[in-house]
Amino acid sequence: MLNINEFVKEVGENAVAHGWWEEERSFGELIALCHSELSESLEEYRKGKKVNETYYTCKAPKDVPIICQLDETTTCKGCMDAKPEGIPSELADVVIRVFDMCHHYGIDIESMLLENHEFNKRRPYKHGGKVI
Repeated sequence: MLNINEFVKEVGENAVAHGWWEEERSFGELIALCHSELSESLEEYRKGKKVNETYYTCKAPKDVPIICQLDETTTCKGCMDAKPEGIPSELADVVIRVFDMCHHYGIDIESMLLENHEFNKRRPYKHGGKVI
């Protein structure tokens, strides 16, 4: 199992390998991309998808003949051409975007997560007094 910083490195290297860093992107653009993944999660919810529901869409190229052997009890989960969709997938995409940023900027997100979590444990009950 990878630790968080190892996963950050793997995510960042994958983004580079797939051409997402051929041109520099602004910090604001990167934040907007993170926000777009959250918005996609909200859209899944608005479509009536369950919060913990993952479903799959076949993304096989149209000119490649494939044989799906699906019935009522199976899904194409695990197929190389099956794209996971739904709220869990979109939330995972948020984390992947954040991890890519951390890789690019050299942020040790693992230690920051631990530090912030320890701080939050010391905060008072419903600190800040806000409604939400």
